[in-house]
Amino acid sequence: MPFPDLESVDFANNRLIIEETSYDRENLQHEFDTLFVSLTNEQRNVYNEINKAVEKGKGGVFFIYGYGGTGKTLLWKTLASSVRSRGLIVLNVASSGIASLLLTGGRTAHSRFKIPINLTKDSICSFDPQSKVADLIKQTSLIIWDEAPMIHKYAFEAMDRTFKDILKSDSLFGGKVVVFGGDFRHILPVITNGSRHQIVNASLSSSYIWKNCKLLKIGEGKLGGPNHGEVQIDIPHDILIKDSVDPTSDLIEFVYPSILQNYKKKEFFQERAILAPKNEVVQEINDILLARFPGDHKEYQSSDSIDKSETVNEEFDPSLYSPDVLNGLKFHGCPNHQLILKVGVPVTLLRNIDQKNGLCNGTRLIVKSLGNRVIEVEAVSGSDIGKRHAIHRVTLTPTDKKFPFKFNRR
Repeated sequence: MPFPDLESVDFANNRLIIEETSYDRENLQHEFDTLFVSLTNEQRNVYNEINKAVEKGKGGVFFIYGYGGTGKTLLWKTLASSVRSRGLIVLNVASSGIASLLLTGGRTAHSRFKIPINLTKDSICSFDPQSKVADLIKQTSLIIWDEAPMIHKYAFEAMDRTFKDILKSDSLFGGKVVVFGGDFRHILPVITNGSRHQIVNASLSSSYIWKNCKLLKIGEGKLGGPNHGEVQIDIPHDILIKDSVDPTSDLIEFVYPSILQNYKKKEFFQERAILAPKNEVVQEINDILLARFPGDHKEYQSSDSIDKSETVNEEFDPSLYSPDVLNGLKFHGCPNHQLILKVGVPVTLLRNIDQKNGLCNGTRLIVKSLGNRVIEVEAVSGSDIGKRHAIHRVTLTPTDKKFPFKFNRR
């Protein structure tokens, strides 16, 4: 028998390619048939245009523009099931971990394409042309990137340069079909202390890639009559603000009614959340809710220390900051020194720990048991609802600019 060529052997040993080609094609075809009939005319036109580009195999860059709730995720699923059912590879990525969980096989773009965290105008992705990631990209027929406007334009340009290099092509993204999606009215790239001009200049629409994007819209998501005029929406009387002695408790009772009878039900926390503008308000509501849960609480205290990089600075004296001072510091995106939990309470993950298994920033979980070194939780959001995980201790390094030094909180 003839020997297989080396390229085929490499692909057969590439775990990344095996993962992306191991989908059940028959089930995907049934899924596609169900999804396709539910598309609107606008969505169907977008699907046909992108699918035509995939079939031609000559590349193309598209941007799907639409408000939240206009069906972008439905369109992603339809495209992915259609292309995968033919045995082709689709890479689903998103700008944030929680958004990636809405996509089958989704990953963050930084994780999938090894995009550097600290970007410059000359950055490239952190993998070489002979790596398994490069082989995966060579075999890919379609790339879908959700919530694209959130990321700095340098990320897309780094990806473009890298793709051109590994695919030996001068076409945009090396001739691959790439579909971006999102809404520029959502969060734009975060520029620390940046002006309006700097933020706009960092957006995808200011990149050289934008002029080569084919802009497709899937609806405005507005309510209106036959003439698309304004409509009046009546607010139900039971949710209007009323005079109250304790408005916080009333709000909690409204969002979480009969919590003692319902806290063991996963769907109870899947459908409810209280949004607050400040961390102080979040802490106040958490304390009230925690007191209502039955059982004993367990307190975890962080171990705080000055980052070793600060010892290089001769002008910095770490003895000025005692453990008590460090313990009292509070940052956004980082738990306080004292973390008090009970079995059954909902928690939100603040870091990407294991994205493949659904543990990423924003994942909502329910505490199942509290150990000395691990916390057992059950997922109630994302793609692995009901799956249990063990959350280990993590060392966090806050990046808040208002403090003149770096420190670690474990």
